[in-house]
Amino acid sequence: MKLGAHVSSSKPFSQAVDRAKTIGCDCFQIFANSPTRWSPVDIDQTEIEKFIELNQQPKLEPIVIHGIYLINLASENHYFYLASIKSLIDDMRKAKKLGALGVNFHLGSTLGRDFSIVLPKIVLAIKDVLAAVAGPDLILENSAGAGNIIGDRFSELGTVIKAVGSDRLKVTLDTAHAFASGYDFKSRSGIDAALLDFDQEIGLNRLVCLHLNDSAVPINSKKDRHADIGKGYIDIAGFKNIVNHPKLKNLPGIIETPSNKGLGDVDNLKILRDLID
Repeated sequence: MKLGAHVSSSKPFSQAVDRAKTIGCDCFQIFANSPTRWSPVDIDQTEIEKFIELNQQPKLEPIVIHGIYLINLASENHYFYLASIKSLIDDMRKAKKLGALGVNFHLGSTLGRDFSIVLPKIVLAIKDVLAAVAGPDLILENSAGAGNIIGDRFSELGTVIKAVGSDRLKVTLDTAHAFASGYDFKSRSGIDAALLDFDQEIGLNRLVCLHLNDSAVPINSKKDRHADIGKGYIDIAGFKNIVNHPKLKNLPGIIETPSNKGLGDVDNLKILRDLID
């Protein structure tokens, strides 16, 4: 399994590559825009070229861009809805320039409405994004299930994917989110059952990335709380099962573990590497 982390892309943007290499990444994830602002960030062409140049010898791949936190493709607010589409298109264009695998994002919230009511808006938005930029994948991420957040069940992601009907619509599986949504990603039997459901609802061929995060909350808590590897409820035993599972071990695994306390990225990556048989 290739392992990496979400790394800072603060200026200078190109240094994200060196930051990833310094902590021992094989692959990595970045923001290409400020995660809490609608306005896209301009990246100079020279920085893009330097980013590509730095990512040689050795080359880290895949690179994944994470969409901003504000996106809601089910929003009733016309401005937020269009701004969400615009933001994803901008990220996809940057992904294409950087040679990234694609853009990973959360679909948003129903805000109390039935999923069936908001589905057409979601599908239309995704089709618009895919039509605007050829090449990179658009990657849906499962959610932790808090409130009315879309995508805590694999069936919801599968419904969106089937309705869009594009081979470029893929999925990232976040272990902490799945665990908080009731999928047992600790035991081997639980992982087997979860992946069977994933395959039936979505198709394992669409799974392109893992977010390897321990969960600071118990299973089915419906809360998005990440923990360092082995410091949460999934625990070391769970991650040993995950990184060695025959249906997961060849996927890239990216950590998004807490950076302001506890273990750092270097230690979290080392723990995961030591678990690989």
